[in-house]
Amino acid sequence: MAKVDEARVARVMERLGRAHPESQLLVTDPWSIFYLTGFFAEMFERFSGVLLAPGARPVIFDNALYPIDTYDNADVVVFNDTDDLSEVLMAHIDPTLPLGVDAQMRSGFLLPLQERGAASSFFLGSYTVAETRAHKDERERELMRRSSAINDAVMAKLPELVHEGVTEHEIAAQMLDLYRGQGAEAFSFPPIVSFGANAANPHHEPDATVLADGDVVLFDIGGRYQSYCSDMTRTFFWGEPDEESRRIYDIVRRANEAAEALVAPGVRMCDLDRAARRVIEDAGYGPYFTHRLGHSIGLEDHEPGDVSAANDAIAEPGMTFSIEPGIYLPGRTGVRIEDLVLVGEQGAEILNAYPKVPQRIDR
Repeated sequence: MAKVDEARVARVMERLGRAHPESQLLVTDPWSIFYLTGFFAEMFERFSGVLLAPGARPVIFDNALYPIDTYDNADVVVFNDTDDLSEVLMAHIDPTLPLGVDAQMRSGFLLPLQERGAASSFFLGSYTVAETRAHKDERERELMRRSSAINDAVMAKLPELVHEGVTEHEIAAQMLDLYRGQGAEAFSFPPIVSFGANAANPHHEPDATVLADGDVVLFDIGGRYQSYCSDMTRTFFWGEPDEESRRIYDIVRRANEAAEALVAPGVRMCDLDRAARRVIEDAGYGPYFTHRLGHSIGLEDHEPGDVSAANDAIAEPGMTFSIEPGIYLPGRTGVRIEDLVLVGEQGAEILNAYPKVPQRIDR
């Protein structure tokens, strides 16, 4: 018999109660449902949800196509595709209380509830689960460490796949087996493999580009271990790099290290971004650092919260996020160096150990 994680539910309800006393919350994001209940299914066009209300047992709504265990501390409501979903939900939603919904709830599910007055009012309640998920407990921290250690091991094998005549796609096609060989179950996102000028596109998708002499070789990779994600970027050189490629590599490395040295409880996310960006701007490449410094990560590779100039939230223990400055010269080359950091009670833990010194892959 399964159990809802009562400690996590309590933390979510505490946050909900501070902003919206005497309210209920309908969680529909699949990874948030997993976080609270241990049940995960990618529902596509179908509905799945968990209803949380003060003083009541959680109610898990499950489509019959996705078998679910029984719970000793929650009620499970099973419905099918021909049922009136609004009626199913309204049988459990208190119409006298406000209802929070998350940003992932489809309008086709939400609007009928609003039209039928399922709750006294509606509000966006995503932050209650997002903020709870952002603060990793000790078990989650250990899973993040293990996931990143696997990522280090995979990264160490990638230079062996680089050889004359290879394409980006050929290298990317071999990566899933490397992750599974290290104990990961899947990618946390499709791997990025970029040669030469393709590295100037931060989200380049591997294609038939053939490795050329003097190219940078950029790998942005991540795996999923017991559902927790890793993410890391390293940039290598095939053959002898030119002077500017060497220079921007050194600038990006220094930007990465400057931000990581500041990570600690109480430091603002925007100040981390500023520390890295200043290094790149002072070197004359400010316009070529075209994205935020980092993103939150955990059960998903990109979770709510980021490390950017627009975010003045502070780092708190248990948060995990990326530090990934880059310089991208369109049509020419690009360099990015990315680590994950875990905020501890006193300082920060860098979850990636793979070296950041410039590495040349010899023939």
